[in-house]
Amino acid sequence: DLLMFLFFQLSFLPSSCSKIPFFLFKELYLTFQALRDNRIELVRASWHELSISVSDVSLSDEGQYTCSLFTMPVKTSKAYLTVLGVPEKPQISGFSSPVMEGDLMQLTCKTSGSKPAADIRWFKNDKEIKDVKYLKEEDANRKTFTVSSTLDFRVDRSDDGVAVICRVDHESLNATPQVAMQVLEIHYTPSVKIIPSTPFPQEGQPLILTCESKGKPLPEPVLWTKDGGELPDPDRMVVSGRELNILFLNKTDNGTYRCEATNTIGQSSAEYVLIVHDVPNTLLPTTIIPSLTTATVTTTVAITTSPTTSATTSSVRDPNALAGQTGPDHALIGGIVAVVVFVTLCSIFLLGRYLARHKGTYLTNEAKGAEDAPDADTAIINAEGSQVNAEEKKEYFI
Repeated sequence: DLLMFLFFQLSFLPSSCSKIPFFLFKELYLTFQALRDNRIELVRASWHELSISVSDVSLSDEGQYTCSLFTMPVKTSKAYLTVLGVPEKPQISGFSSPVMEGDLMQLTCKTSGSKPAADIRWFKNDKEIKDVKYLKEEDANRKTFTVSSTLDFRVDRSDDGVAVICRVDHESLNATPQVAMQVLEIHYTPSVKIIPSTPFPQEGQPLILTCESKGKPLPEPVLWTKDGGELPDPDRMVVSGRELNILFLNKTDNGTYRCEATNTIGQSSAEYVLIVHDVPNTLLPTTIIPSLTTATVTTTVAITTSPTTSATTSSVRDPNALAGQTGPDHALIGGIVAVVVFVTLCSIFLLGRYLARHKGTYLTNEAKGAEDAPDADTAIINAEGSQVNAEEKKEYFI
């Protein structure tokens, strides 16, 4: 009856008002009922277009809308309005600070009010974690969803200070996802390392041993010991924070030094074996002046064939003699000494071999007669008398 009354009223409208023959329905609601909602506003009305705007859209606005043109016959057009449910900002639960190294951590990220159901993703150090549990539940209004995701992992010291991020993706967020972040705090036992100030400690030099300790809570202070006991010389071995400063080294400092660090979680230590080396002797560079080693032998061979005395003298230079070598200014002292000794031994060996090959006595004619003669004249006479057997006493040197 109300609808018939509306048609009756429209038939008596003046021609100036006939431009409003369009009516908008939402399912079975009449036009005037829809327009009575303060959120709905008539934007444009003409023979060709009737437009409305809806502010502060809610899920109840979802449904089918119909536009009718009351002609003979009536013409209609329908459209379905879908309202998206924007997910709430996600929340991370399950973290209790601090967490001990090696414990199993379970974090849950939850968001409500999404339509359709939102998607949740986990990131750790900007790297996505795939192995997670996903749960979707319908809300009481039977239109939106509550989505939760659970992440399980075992923590270690590398996770300390790491940000774990839960990200919610949904088509209503216009490519700007909502995120929740949780920074991890992991407690762990100390790790200790000893760093010497020099890799080759020498006698008389200072030495600093640094005990590098990392842990949470931070271990402070550290304890230094030597060979299982206290430091033997506190005046010369000074402990400053994490450093052990030995003012000058000597052989009695040799031993095992131990650095021990402790915090509320546990204890750890490191050892350093100190060996004090002798200071090397500093030698000036030695220059060897080259010398030429020669062997000269003079030999006289007498053959009595005539009264004439012949003497042949030859001077022979040893071809195997080695000249002295000049060592480089920066050569090792051992190499220099070895070269000098080698050259000397070679010279002695060659000279001895040469003399051994010419062993014997070679006499001139005068010398042969002078063996038993009391004076020079008698020696000459004896020498002439011995010429008879000269052919039998010939000696040849090759």
